[in-house]
Amino acid sequence: MGSDLIDELRRALGDAVSTDDGVREAARGDASGWRTDSPPDAVVHAASVADVQAVLRIASASGTPVVTRGAGTGLAGGANGCRGQIVLDTTRMDRVLEIDQANELAVVEPGVINDDLNRALAPHGLWYSPDPASKAISTIGGNIATGAGGLLCAKYGVTREAVLGLVVVLADGSLLRTGHRTVKGVTGYDLTALLTGSEGTLGVIVEATLRLRPAPRHEPVTIAAAYPDVESAAEGAAAVVRAHLRPAMLELLEPGGLARIRSFLGDAALAGTPLAAGAAPDGAAFLIAQSDGPEAAAEAAEVAAALASAGGSVALAADAAEGERLLAIRRSFHGALAASGEVLIEDVSVPRSQMPAMFREIARIADAHDLEIPTVAHAGDGNLHPNFVYSGDEVPERVWAAADELFRTAVALGGTLTGEHGVGVLKRRWLRDELGDAQEALQRRIKAAFDPAGILNPAAMFEPVA
Repeated sequence: MGSDLIDELRRALGDAVSTDDGVREAARGDASGWRTDSPPDAVVHAASVADVQAVLRIASASGTPVVTRGAGTGLAGGANGCRGQIVLDTTRMDRVLEIDQANELAVVEPGVINDDLNRALAPHGLWYSPDPASKAISTIGGNIATGAGGLLCAKYGVTREAVLGLVVVLADGSLLRTGHRTVKGVTGYDLTALLTGSEGTLGVIVEATLRLRPAPRHEPVTIAAAYPDVESAAEGAAAVVRAHLRPAMLELLEPGGLARIRSFLGDAALAGTPLAAGAAPDGAAFLIAQSDGPEAAAEAAEVAAALASAGGSVALAADAAEGERLLAIRRSFHGALAASGEVLIEDVSVPRSQMPAMFREIARIADAHDLEIPTVAHAGDGNLHPNFVYSGDEVPERVWAAADELFRTAVALGGTLTGEHGVGVLKRRWLRDELGDAQEALQRRIKAAFDPAGILNPAAMFEPVA
């Protein structure tokens, strides 16, 4: 990118355009740990729809690639810029534009933080249910772009089910409005669903209309169940599914991951909980379940019975505060791993009935490649997060070899490469293995229809054509 183009951006956007070395360096990486070989030429901090349109008009006219970026919490390398590119940062577009109590919806800009939205909704008795682990720092725009999930998805659904409509700036700077404000709406193709999870490859989200729910009115009931090993815990999760129960959360912690959490948080943080050292046999794996709603106590009793039927040693939290303490321990998993080295955080999903088989395969792959693969799972929906901890700047080849086997195994079990993190750059080499040639070719044609010049996040999702 030449200085003339940067000058043009500055004439249109003023101080929103940054070529500061530190700002550009930060835009090379994300929470996945992966970084591009070089920083982008400029970072534009858009504060309005007009800013986004101006960037894309200039980029389109010059053929300059644009990578849209939110809070940088992505885990697939999908929003990282490099030399010759503009990174378009939307975090300054952080207004809640409307809260419609009567129709239970909100209209927001893409830079609104997930948790901040729920704080704004609380006085209105409303709640936005998507619950990614990064909800305290991740943006709604990033959640939509990646199709984010979280701990509550088994009962309340993923981000896609909470998005009613979008306003998107296309590659040429034009504005597209999709979706509706109604509960139902099936006019034409569902472009809102298509754009959700498209990782900035089809357009830039500048506004979203979101489906809300009434805020929870009853205290949840939290259950912890210890099992002798991770495979037994996976069988416990399968027992809950077979009983046709749908707790709000059902999370699995395997022994290696729990050991790292204990080391990270210290004994005092876990004292008095079933997860404390000595509270269960060495090597135990845990399921943490939570029931909510007016029938929480009755459902929790049924969940506890299902967990016990699979051999679990079951304990109920004394109250909601103790339950939240257990969930806070669970949410510390990734922080505990990051404290011990660089982490490649992976994300596969399998049919829930195949979770025990997937855990067996993870153990086999770890042994075959002489690796430890700490894994946490959203067991209620079959979404597993196997993690690889390593040292140095580059992911070792044996880790990639193990990941390759892990991804192929998940697909062979009827699952998918990614349940909620997206494809980004890190998983694009396996995309065709899951989609097949015909579907990949069709998806490339869809990309070309939205972005004929291929300037929108060109490195994400698809392998370059040889």
